[in-house]
Order: sequence, then structure tokens, then C-alpha cells
Amino acid sequence: MSVRKFLLGLTGIGLFVLAWHCATLGNSRTDVPGPWLAFTGLVELASQGVLWRYVIASVFRVTWGFLLAVIVGIPLGLAIGWSQWIRELLNPLVQALRPISPIAWLPIAVLVFGGMRWWEPSDLSAIFLIFLASVFPIVTASTSAVEGIDSKYLRAAANFGVGGVSLLRLVILPAALPQILTGLRLAMGIAWVVLVAAEMLGVQSGLGFQINDSRNNLRYDFVVAAMLVISVIGMLLDAIMLRIENMTLTRSGSTSR
Repeated sequence: MSVRKFLLGLTGIGLFVLAWHCATLGNSRTDVPGPWLAFTGLVELASQGVLWRYVIASVFRVTWGFLLAVIVGIPLGLAIGWSQWIRELLNPLVQALRPISPIAWLPIAVLVFGGMRWWEPSDLSAIFLIFLASVFPIVTASTSAVEGIDSKYLRAAANFGVGGVSLLRLVILPAALPQILTGLRLAMGIAWVVLVAAEMLGVQSGLGFQINDSRNNLRYDFVVAAMLVISVIGMLLDAIMLRIENMTLTRSGSTSR
């Protein structure tokens, strides 16, 4: 990162904090708090140990839900993009389910997982919602990636007698990889947003729960403190996904950004 880019970004954040401070002058913890009250609330949550437990709970849920979506979404998207009969069979179902908000599935998730005894039901419900939020962007990206492969690569592979698993490994995956990785990065961002919303409605831990609980107790400094933590973790997750994307593309011979 260049010094100029860093300074400009820092200046933008500084201007936002200044505007935030000016707009909240004189407010108390029961109003919209200013930057200093939010910072002291963050320190208080961290000193109580609550913040760290909730961060771990949120990251745990989003990790499991996202990994399950990757395991299901990439093979399904590749199959829909490659096989006409699979596309005709499953694509209408995918397109019918995709517009439904994952949060709308919350009552169904609570009903399905509420009786579970081998795992915390609220965790399973949140993981299921994260899975739903992530899997459709991954399927769509993988499908589009396969459909967009230049036919000259497939013809060249056919001329050399490459087919079956070898065609998938040597031609289809390398050609589709950049778009799939972009889809994974977008899906992670969506998963993190949906996770916080799910935790505000259906669980007893996590950063979303912290926001809802603090609102009920009129501790809006805690609310904004949790929002700041959500922002930082979201940026870290995006940076990790971007790093993985660049490293994978570099190893595969594609251009890294």
C-alpha cells in the first residue's frame, strides 16, 4: 500500500470521526454516543471479557456456515454450468430460492433445529442461515464462471484427448477460478452481514446479540462499540479473502491484483 493511499484513507476516516463528534456533542450513553463514549464502551466490554466471547461465537458461526456453503456451492455451480440436464433440473430451483432473504428462514431454522440435543440449537440455526446467505452467490459465481469459459480451450483439450476428471482439473477449474474466488469473497461479506442480523433475532451470544441486548438496556455506547468491532472484523475477513484470492491466482499463473 502506497503512503498516499494510506494517508488519504486515514484522512477520510478522520473526517468521518470529526463529523460524528460534532453531530453528537453533549449526548449521553442513552443517546447516540460520540466517538469517545463509544471507545470507553468498547474498553468496558473488553475488560469484562464479554466482547471476546461474543467475537469468538460470531466468527465460529460464520466460519462453519461459510465452509459448508463452499463445500456445497462450488461443486453444484460447476455441475450446473457444465451439464445441460443438471442445469435444466436444478437451476430453476436455485433461482426460485435465491431471492428469499436468509432471515426469512429463521422461523423454519428454529423449528427444524430447536429439538437438537447434540449441538446448541441456536448455533445450528445461525450456521444454517449463514449457509443460505453464502451458498447462492457461490453457486451463481461458479455457474457463470463455467459458462463463460472460452470454447477454444475446450476444443484444444478435445484435440489432445483430455476429458473427464482431467478436463475438470486441467481446463475447467483453472479457467473458472478467478470468478469463483471473487464469488467467494462476495459471499463472505454477505455471510458476515447476515450473521449479525441472525444473532439479533435468534441466539443468546455473539456481536448481534450484544447489540440487541445493549439496546434493550439503553447502553448505546455498547451498541456502537459492537458496531465498530463488526466493522473491523468484516474488513479483516475481506482482507483475508483477498489475500487468499491473490495467492491462489498467483500460484495458478493468473494475474494477482
